[in-house]
Amino acid sequence: MRFGILGPTQARPDGERPVPVGGPGVRALLGLLLLNAGRVVTTERLIDGLYGAEPPAGATNALQAQVSRLRQHLGDLVVREPAGYRLAVDPDDVDAPRFERLAAEGRRALDAGDPAGAAGLLDQALALWRGPALADVPDAPFAPVQAARLEELRLSAAEDLAEARLALGRHRDLLPELQERVGTHPLRERSRGQLMRALYAAGRPAEALAVYDEARRVLADELGVDPSAELAAIHLAVLRSDPSLAPASASAAPGGRPVPLTSLVGRDDELERIGALLAEARLVTFIGPGGTGKTRLAIEAAGRWQGEVCLVELAPLTDGADVPQAVLGALGLRETAAAIPAPGTRQGAADPVARLVAALTLRPVLLVLDNCEHVVEEAARLADRLLAACPALRVLATSREALGITGERLCPVPPLRVPPPAGESAAEPSVEDAVEDAVEDAVEDAVEDALAYPAVRLFVERAAAVRPGFALAPGDVGHVLRICRALDGLPLAVELAAARLRSLPLARIAARLGGGDDGDPAAEGDAPRFALLSRGSRTAQPRHRTLRAVVEWSWDLLDEPERALARRLTVFAGGATLEAAERVCGLPDTDGVLASLVDKSLVEVVDDRYRMLETIRAFCAERLAEAGESEAMRQAHLAYVLDLAATADPHLRGHGQIEWLRRLDGERDNLQAALRRAVRAGDLAPALRLLSATAGYWLLRGLRGEAARLGAELLGEAGATPPEGLEEEHVVCACLVAWGGTSGPVVDALVADAIRRTYTLPMPPRQPYLLVLHAMISGPPSGELLHRMEDLFRALDRDPWTRMLSRFSLSYLKAFDGRLDEAEQELTGALRDARAAGDVWLRVMMLSAMSDVADGRGDLERVEALTNEAIDLAERLGATADLAESLCRRGWARMRSGHMDAARADFERAAELARRTGAPEILATALLGLGELARHGGDLPGARRWYERALAECTAEWFTAEETRSHVYLALGWAAQMAGETAEALAWHRRALTTGLGSRSLTMTAAVAEGVAGVALLEEAPERAAWLLGVGAALRGAPAAGDPDVARIEARCRAVLGDDAFDRAYAEAEAFTRQRVPAAAGVMAGVMAGGTESAAEGTEAAALTVIERHLSALGG
Repeated sequence: MRFGILGPTQARPDGERPVPVGGPGVRALLGLLLLNAGRVVTTERLIDGLYGAEPPAGATNALQAQVSRLRQHLGDLVVREPAGYRLAVDPDDVDAPRFERLAAEGRRALDAGDPAGAAGLLDQALALWRGPALADVPDAPFAPVQAARLEELRLSAAEDLAEARLALGRHRDLLPELQERVGTHPLRERSRGQLMRALYAAGRPAEALAVYDEARRVLADELGVDPSAELAAIHLAVLRSDPSLAPASASAAPGGRPVPLTSLVGRDDELERIGALLAEARLVTFIGPGGTGKTRLAIEAAGRWQGEVCLVELAPLTDGADVPQAVLGALGLRETAAAIPAPGTRQGAADPVARLVAALTLRPVLLVLDNCEHVVEEAARLADRLLAACPALRVLATSREALGITGERLCPVPPLRVPPPAGESAAEPSVEDAVEDAVEDAVEDAVEDALAYPAVRLFVERAAAVRPGFALAPGDVGHVLRICRALDGLPLAVELAAARLRSLPLARIAARLGGGDDGDPAAEGDAPRFALLSRGSRTAQPRHRTLRAVVEWSWDLLDEPERALARRLTVFAGGATLEAAERVCGLPDTDGVLASLVDKSLVEVVDDRYRMLETIRAFCAERLAEAGESEAMRQAHLAYVLDLAATADPHLRGHGQIEWLRRLDGERDNLQAALRRAVRAGDLAPALRLLSATAGYWLLRGLRGEAARLGAELLGEAGATPPEGLEEEHVVCACLVAWGGTSGPVVDALVADAIRRTYTLPMPPRQPYLLVLHAMISGPPSGELLHRMEDLFRALDRDPWTRMLSRFSLSYLKAFDGRLDEAEQELTGALRDARAAGDVWLRVMMLSAMSDVADGRGDLERVEALTNEAIDLAERLGATADLAESLCRRGWARMRSGHMDAARADFERAAELARRTGAPEILATALLGLGELARHGGDLPGARRWYERALAECTAEWFTAEETRSHVYLALGWAAQMAGETAEALAWHRRALTTGLGSRSLTMTAAVAEGVAGVALLEEAPERAAWLLGVGAALRGAPAAGDPDVARIEARCRAVLGDDAFDRAYAEAEAFTRQRVPAAAGVMAGVMAGGTESAAEGTEAAALTVIERHLSALGG
């Protein structure tokens, strides 16, 4: 991510199209953090900078709300520290610190007598400016001083650049710029002196003297001073025609620059980098696999070079000995008869290298050696000799392999950036999510989101060239994204795919390029890519006309050990560590051969992992099949992944949790590929063991949809009868499917059957996460089963982690049964043990549960404190779904405390995270929270729209989805009450109570009782309303502190009844309910099913009837 404050505030993912960063307050906060990029800014400094010397009341909360909004755009880059906040970015990714660095380096180069290097650095520095610094936050208290400081640095850098250009003899080009600067800043004597020198060098001494006379007048009028000694010395030198003012000779005119026929897309970062590299180094090599556009980028970079350019195309050469002759030809230095030595004589002046040295010794040329990989040794020797002998020469090379000589600076050219796949829990949301949202909001925004990725822009631009009028429409976005992802953003492949639009529909191209979802590049749907992309430009080099030719060229340059390792590496779907490659591929000297493949751009290494681009991998997988090694490699890969999962499993429950989660993140594609291949091959036993061993990973990472898809495929093949000895693994598989949502009637029936068999398994279970998953799906038990489960959890003491889990589970059962004190006691002990054990995830779970207990007691301050700690831990852990859930909890507490803006920021961020991780019921909770904010703000139509969206997200038939639906129904009931719709309100409250949750939850029953109290008030039955509020408080165990609906109903009841009558009815209801809760347990379903009760029944009698029927059903 690149950031800008030298102009309007800007954030650009990977240097591409800017993304929104929020309103003025958020932009001001971002600007202040960017000025201190990578450093902690204390809360006090942030408040001073944003609000000035007299901050408003609640400034800390206001700051937290702005931070939450900023995190919606930047995610984990905004880091909370003990003293304040830090933006976790490199200062060089921010234009202002980068400008300051480049300007300082340029000044040092100028002082060291290197005007050309200085000009390159200062050009880069000043190119970062897009307008006045902090242009869109001028009213922020911190902005004026910082903007003035940066502007002064900009002017100084501009003057340094003028100095460098004067030294390079560019005085004529400088005149308009210097005249404008002097006119804008008439008191800057250095700029006036530079203008005088440029005018003199251009043969205009009289005008130079006039500039001095004007300076003397302006300085006297404005400041009452004479010109400085430096400016006076320039004046005297002009009068004397001092030779020191004679112009420097300009460099040779540019030449040899090919003019490309197409625009360059998505390479701004590389062009910026190459400018810096060529200013600092004399040999720069663009390196990368075939098809990434190295040649095109080199041509663009050469076009920006301020000097002579010579492009040498080496691709046609078949013999490395011809490299010097190719350079001679490009320079126009053809062989002549006089230059050919006589037979039997030594090569002298006729030696082509010697001729090149003689021609380039004093010539400031940029020599571009294009496509060096097949003659890399000869190209390296020539470059080394020329650079040593020709001090003014610079060399820009393109190659799939580095030249490998001293002083070489490498500039990797990766494929173009593509959008992340839908549903990834990456830091940025998928474009599919944006398209989904855009159906209701702004279709144009979804298309813009897609076009922010350079691979998509390249496809669209090249498609428009072959199909006039083509433009990216919302219905095309998914197809284009699939194409660009399948091709890794490889520019040549994207262009070849776009060219096929002449004869094929977009959807057909996408379908033919879409690879198999088991990570196997040879799966049906991926193999045709080479046949599809086989019609390139007729004028291109043969090896660039088809995708196969591009990869085959690289393959042909490999020796046999390199080919063996390259084809075997294709078994890894998500790349491999060195250890994994050694174990699975089973070849000698894997380390050395891997290094060679990296050097030749067949393999890339990122964070100690080796991976291939999918196009290269697909080609090498064909070679694996030809060698007859595919099945052996599949089995070796499965064995390795099973061993890794088994090793990781215990580490996910202790001090190594974060480290092993990150390690498994790197292996996620391999886990999926190994499991899917095993299912496809009928290896169901190892597949069940693998899925069960990784259950902790899927659970801690919150990857519900992913785990459910894997489990559904496996369960569909395994059927209802598990392999002997794998009964627990079979149930874990079923639970993962249910956790991620339904998957069709056949799989759903298998899931239900497997879950029912949980209680028939030996206890305690071997699989540590089985009971956690089962409880999340089935919800709390009731009646006799509740007591059986309590006894079971008390008996779980196999190891410290199991004991912690059992205490956590006990607290869950007790809290749901209304025993808040007992639940808190269990949680306090379990949390202490979890801290000692180093299990961050269990700490998050326990803090969340403790916040629920505090919420039940109405202690909103404690709720926020506990959720703050849970949020910090979840962010540290990278548990996206749990982070979203904790944000929702904090959002509810903030809303009930009256901090509506902060609550909205929490709900919005939670919604984004939940959508990204595939947690529909958490998304529904966040949408419900936004609806409640709208309702309490008086926007009933808007609230109902949010509620409808929430209901659409919680369609699964398992416990957490039931819980969310109950809360949405309750909110709809309150909205109907506020609209005066009594019958509709009661109907929604009835639905809240008759879901699977309502029949088992005292908390939900209490909330419904309070909702029905509002209905009673609408029916002009205030005593009944007071009675039901007392019922709700008794069932919950405490009054609903901070609930604005309950507070409103209570206030109206007191106004009608008076305090004494209200308190009496309320207290009687509490006492009545508490007497009956231990002996009964049930819901109001019987009474509620009969429709609205008439006020004629008598308020107390009606309430009594309701609560008696409610309680009689509770105990079953």
